[in-house]
Formats: sequence, structure tokens, C-alpha cells
Amino acid sequence: MNNNKQVSVFRFIKDLPNIISLLGLMSAVVAIYFAIQGNFQAAMIGVLWAVLFDWFDGIIARKMKGRTKVQGDFGAQFDSMIDIVSFGIFPAIVLLSYGNYTIWFLPGAFVIIAASAIRLTYFNVYGLIDSKTYKGFPLDNNVLILAFVFLFESFFTHSTFSILIYTLLMLLSALNLSSISTPKFGGKWVYALVAYVFVMTIVFGWLLWHQL
Repeated sequence: MNNNKQVSVFRFIKDLPNIISLLGLMSAVVAIYFAIQGNFQAAMIGVLWAVLFDWFDGIIARKMKGRTKVQGDFGAQFDSMIDIVSFGIFPAIVLLSYGNYTIWFLPGAFVIIAASAIRLTYFNVYGLIDSKTYKGFPLDNNVLILAFVFLFESFFTHSTFSILIYTLLMLLSALNLSSISTPKFGGKWVYALVAYVFVMTIVFGWLLWHQL
């Protein structure tokens, strides 16, 4: 007989870190919407905010007192499910959309999503090497780099840039599954992330404004 009492799903949704996670998911969905439309500047703004919310849900969860183990376990799994959308499906759609949905970009999209799923599952099983070190390259860094690269899109032809981001995303997928040791950024690094997201939002917003 199962003695574990199951509580309502909505009880978890009211948990503040999970609300922050949902804001991150909303940002990712907005980013995917614009990526499908080919509005990559707006898409990058959306996914950068998804990263920011992804960092803050964990920070808030660690600072909250009185959270149960069940709440923590649910939050960890919930965060992982959202990560596959933000850092797996989103870059795959960017690649497909930028490649005008030609079949040659389909294998790359599969590799990105598959590598993300494997990476997240591995992390869920094994966690960190230690309190400050990941095994492999964290997924959220992929989109931080991708957004930075998109600042230079105008310097290349469309076909050249499509090859560039294809190559970049394949390299990042390989790094996600590699055994390299990667430092876990936390503490004061969150201020650097906030600054990066705000600056990039302003820059991409300015680019959007000049396209109107």
C-alpha cells in the first residue's frame, strides 16, 4: 500500500520558485513564437529573459525557509522540463527557421534537442561533480552565446550565417555531452547575468526599432 499522500498539482504552482519558472517558460514560448516568424532579435530577447528567470527560481528556492523535500523535488523536475523548452527546443527552432525549414537543417535540430534531453537526464541522475562544478557545458550557456553571435548577423550573408550558427550549435551540443569540467556560476555572477540580459535587451530592442 502506498502511504505517500499526493497533494493537488495547484499547490505546487502556488510555490514562488515555480511561479518564477513559469515566467521563464512564458519567455521561452514568446521566444519560440518570434523565432518561427523569423524575428530573431525579438526571439533572443525572450530567451535571454528565460535564462534570467531560470537562474532566479533556484536562487529564490534556496533562500526560502520551510520548503518541504517534495516541493524541492517537484521544483527540480519542473525546472528541468522547462529547460528542454528554453534551451533545447528554442535553439532547434532558431536553426530550422533561419534555414528556411529546409530538410538539411532537420538533423541539426534533432541533435540539439536530443543532446539537451540527454544532458538534462544525466544531470538529474548525477547532479554536479561537486558544489561548484558541472560535468559538461550547461545548456543555458548555449543560448547566451547564441544571442551574442546574433549581434553580428548583419556582417554576413544569410547563407553564411546559417552555416555559422549550424556549426556553432553542433559544437555546443557536443560540449553539452562532453566530460569537461565547467564551473557553476553563482553568487555575484548573477549580477553579471542581470547586466548582460538588460544590455542585450536594449541592444536588440534598438535593432528592432530601426527595422520598423
